[in-house]
Amino acid sequence: MRHGHRRRRSIPALAALAAAAVLAPALLTATAAPAAARPHEGRLAKELVKDVTARGAYRHLERFQQIADASGGTRVAGSPGHAASAAYVHDTLEKAGYQVSYQDFDIYEARTETEKTTVLGDQPRELATAAFTYTPSTPAGGLTAPIALARVDETPGCDAADYPAGAFAGKIALVKRGACTFVDKQRAAAQAGAVGLIVYNHSGTTPVRGGFSTPANGIIPSAGITLADGQALTEAVGKGEVQVRLELDQEHVKHPTRNVIAETRGGRADRVVTVGAHLDSVKEGPGINDNGSGSAGLLEVALKLAEETKGKGKQPANKVRFAWWSAEELGLLGSEHYVAQLSAQQKKDIALYLNFDMIASPNPVQFVYDGDDSDRTGAGAGPAGSAQIEALINGFLDRRGAPHEGSDFDGRSDYGPFIENGIPAGGTFTGAEGIKTAEQAKRYGGTAGAPYDPNYHGAGDTLKNLDLKAFDTNLDVIAHAVGTYAQDLSPLGK
Repeated sequence: MRHGHRRRRSIPALAALAAAAVLAPALLTATAAPAAARPHEGRLAKELVKDVTARGAYRHLERFQQIADASGGTRVAGSPGHAASAAYVHDTLEKAGYQVSYQDFDIYEARTETEKTTVLGDQPRELATAAFTYTPSTPAGGLTAPIALARVDETPGCDAADYPAGAFAGKIALVKRGACTFVDKQRAAAQAGAVGLIVYNHSGTTPVRGGFSTPANGIIPSAGITLADGQALTEAVGKGEVQVRLELDQEHVKHPTRNVIAETRGGRADRVVTVGAHLDSVKEGPGINDNGSGSAGLLEVALKLAEETKGKGKQPANKVRFAWWSAEELGLLGSEHYVAQLSAQQKKDIALYLNFDMIASPNPVQFVYDGDDSDRTGAGAGPAGSAQIEALINGFLDRRGAPHEGSDFDGRSDYGPFIENGIPAGGTFTGAEGIKTAEQAKRYGGTAGAPYDPNYHGAGDTLKNLDLKAFDTNLDVIAHAVGTYAQDLSPLGK
């Protein structure tokens, strides 16, 4: 799960837990098909839930860990670790009988040499600064200009109205974080005539770490500073002109990477059930929960689906397409590239998209994407059909007596490009850097006041960074949803 808009057991202990508790029979009990499904359509979902286990999927997580260990501790997009992960998924599914392909595209690595902001005057002082990913560099020696303040309201620096005419020409815009993307803020500032952008944080004590999806989106040199420094600059500008020197030196190095796409050989091609998870990690760690867990879950469900259909000589009624995205951590680049390459008819042929990103967090909460916006928070409901996906998942969890709660479509994972193109979406995740509340700890267990994943985007996201009970629950959710929609789209309202 990407930044901004997103365990501690030994291997023997994990094995013991898997045998003694996590894979207890009660957790593997198959559930009945939804009442709306016809009997033969319910059987596939029931069989997949029975067949798919955390023990089976754990072997894929072990493989991802081995790959990371042999690749400098990472599986970041563009690295040998990601390439080996993609080859493992591709070859495993090809042997299982799927039509498998790679989708190649280019990404860029941002290598920052200099990131510095200096407030000039009688007593110059440097501010803690974080260059935005894919920012243009400043000229040699830096960019020196006065600060101009963008309006601070509910959407600070997001609209042209936040930049009074003539006030920003040749100046560096100071903008508060929040409400819109960094690309939006940068574009609005540049259109007002600003030659640089500094965004200050809305909370905490660290500089804003922002960025753009690609180098092509970088218009003017851009960086982030802390809330305290932003407030101090704002106060100083209120008393008179403040000159700063912004120095940014960043190289953008191109790397090839690839998505892995696998689909059933049979099933209606105009009723495609698409299921995805991102395969890349961040540079700082092996990414076993984020998102080896979702990737391993999809792989195991795909293998069991192949066994159920091939072994019985019957393909699903609807084509099922599994996708392992690259470069999600760099801004959903793999899924965005995939959707952008689809024709209008190919988009129309996708009946729904299911996303599984982080499904084994060590201090978990069972989140289900809020397709109907019943929580009344954040971005609102998904496209038509998203509410039914949420209802299907919630119903499955309810029949198991498993607590769950909604999660906003906040744009942090690969459902984003599908939603933007009107494709209904849903899925689950178990939490990232957010903090578990006391109420959540009471419902789910775990530690209140601690992150859902204390090793989020870190070197500690290893095989020790998993809750296998949560993993098992979410594997069953994937199996049930895939098995249901592969045979019947009526629960989707189609």
